[in-house]
Amino acid sequence: MTGSTQARAPWHFWVIGVAATLWSAMACLDYWKTVTRDMNWLAAVPPDMMDWLDATPTWAMAGWAMGVGCALAGSLLLLMRSRWAVAFFALSLVGLAVNQVYLLVSDAPAAIRSPSGIALRVVIWIVGLALLWYAVQMRGRRVLA
Repeated sequence: MTGSTQARAPWHFWVIGVAATLWSAMACLDYWKTVTRDMNWLAAVPPDMMDWLDATPTWAMAGWAMGVGCALAGSLLLLMRSRWAVAFFALSLVGLAVNQVYLLVSDAPAAIRSPSGIALRVVIWIVGLALLWYAVQMRGRRVLA
């Protein structure tokens, strides 16, 4: 016997796990609808933003896919109480960082450079870092095994 018993999950674990899954699922949906060019989804996107998206290099799109996909996987693994949630949340931040590099070095449209565009990116970073921190805390308390 290894003595590695799993601790009981606190009530907030389930609230955060479900919220993280919904947040990440919406991010995946946004990615999917954007890359498949769902015109209903993209109806409000200005032409300069569409041109910029069309010019986005594969490595930046791969970073976006990695960021949202690993965040969703991390969220689901969190709900499954798997220690692998930590690794997937960390990978999601790597994907986010790759994608953000393109935002910084490209000639991004005004909407992305606007205060609301910057605020959205800051919120995404805060949520991503908070989810990684939370998963590390839950692993340390033996809620994740």
